[in-house]
Amino acid sequence: MIDQSYLRRFLLPALLLAAVYACALAAIVQYAFRTFVPGSLEVGPPTLHNLARLVDPLYARVFGDSLLIGLYTAAATLLVGYPLAYALVRTPSRALRSALFVVAITPLFTGEIVRTYAWLNVLGANGFINRILLWSGLIGQPLELMFTTLGVCIALVHFSLPVMVMILAAALAHVDPRYERAAATLGAGPLRRFALITLPLSMPGVVSGFVTIFAWTLSAFATPQLIGGGRVTMISNLVYQLGFASFNFPFAAALSLAAILLTVLLLALLRWSQARVDRMAVHA
Repeated sequence: MIDQSYLRRFLLPALLLAAVYACALAAIVQYAFRTFVPGSLEVGPPTLHNLARLVDPLYARVFGDSLLIGLYTAAATLLVGYPLAYALVRTPSRALRSALFVVAITPLFTGEIVRTYAWLNVLGANGFINRILLWSGLIGQPLELMFTTLGVCIALVHFSLPVMVMILAAALAHVDPRYERAAATLGAGPLRRFALITLPLSMPGVVSGFVTIFAWTLSAFATPQLIGGGRVTMISNLVYQLGFASFNFPFAAALSLAAILLTVLLLALLRWSQARVDRMAVHA
């Protein structure tokens, strides 16, 4: 049982931090409903025009592209991260587990800007990937990976992989291996054991990891800015352009508010999905 007095020590700092974020959110909401005054940093009278502009095809396309990149990145990170997390949890060799753990968390030791510049050298026309493919004879000319959605997704998968692996590893660690051994004794093959036992029992981690990476990708800035090169624009890039290039803080705030509401919707979806998965596990 956790001592309540111990928890109360952290209550005041938590409330102060929440107040700071609440003030920032209130400022965003206040700016989102104000009129943009060209040539001035001051805002005009209240208006709903900024929210109405969100359905403009240009901005709706940015939201759509951001959602697709988020889905692609989350799905690819899940496909790459699940086997790595499974090996991290189930490998009997402690040395191999340690090596896999280092491989999984290595991207966290460098900043996003440093990692992005590293990917510039990997994805470029004379980068590592194109050199290998050209040397092997698989392609006759360099692939266009820079300034494309594919290049942005590849880099985002690399950045997101440690988080996905940690979430999945925590879920897989709670899957009792005896269930799989019992199924093997009854004649179930590896794929059947995975489909009927491992995957369903680890589904809370799958859902949590997918939604976490999806929401995280929506807020990505440096990667689409540098690797996208202006051809791949996401919500955060558009907010930056409006706020610091055009000084249209009201519409930038409206876009930020829409992104925040989308994140809240994703978190609500996560809670609903986890509750449904838990109910299915109880009735199973």
